[in-house]
Amino acid sequence: MESPNVQQILEKQVLTVAKAVEDKIDEEIAALDRLELDDLEALRERRLQQMKKMAEKRSRWISLGHGDYSEIPSEKDFFSVVKASERVVCHFYRENWPCKVMDKHMSLLAKQHIETRFVKIHAEKSPFLAEKLKIVVLPTLALVKNAKVEDYVVGFDELGGTDEFSTEELEERLAKSQLIFFEGESSVNPSRPKGQTRSVRQSENPESSDSD
Repeated sequence: MESPNVQQILEKQVLTVAKAVEDKIDEEIAALDRLELDDLEALRERRLQQMKKMAEKRSRWISLGHGDYSEIPSEKDFFSVVKASERVVCHFYRENWPCKVMDKHMSLLAKQHIETRFVKIHAEKSPFLAEKLKIVVLPTLALVKNAKVEDYVVGFDELGGTDEFSTEELEERLAKSQLIFFEGESSVNPSRPKGQTRSVRQSENPESSDSD
């Protein structure tokens, strides 16, 4: 079965990103009977402007590579990426099982949260960055806001200490550091009952988190 059309997924997530703004406006609309005509017109104009700004943001995000999980080819490109996007999650990886697990979750979240850029870079081919950012355990996610590394997710310790953690758990961890827009309900699978999670484990004998 083919994967859902990427464009359709992006369109859906734009609506999710705008949900908080729309909810606030909907509350105001509920009280329209107390508004004068001029107030109503001003409210409509404000909503149109907000939606226009959101559309402009969406176009800019997509032009920067948001919506896809991609690899940064060199250390120099890392700096270009984090300067171009306000929010970046960068996976420092090597070719091992734990990093492949993280790749699967990152790929899913990249499509669901186009407000954030999701990328990866090979740690062993990026010695300057690895030393500067004190990357030791792999996988490590560097959480970057406004071109500054604000936080890290090191290995799987914060995700239950196992490679069977769910995409929703990683999503909540990134939201804790304000790297994604999150309203308390997973955008990966909003209909999933609380407590029911999905893992991407595909091996009978996976390695644990690795270190250099």
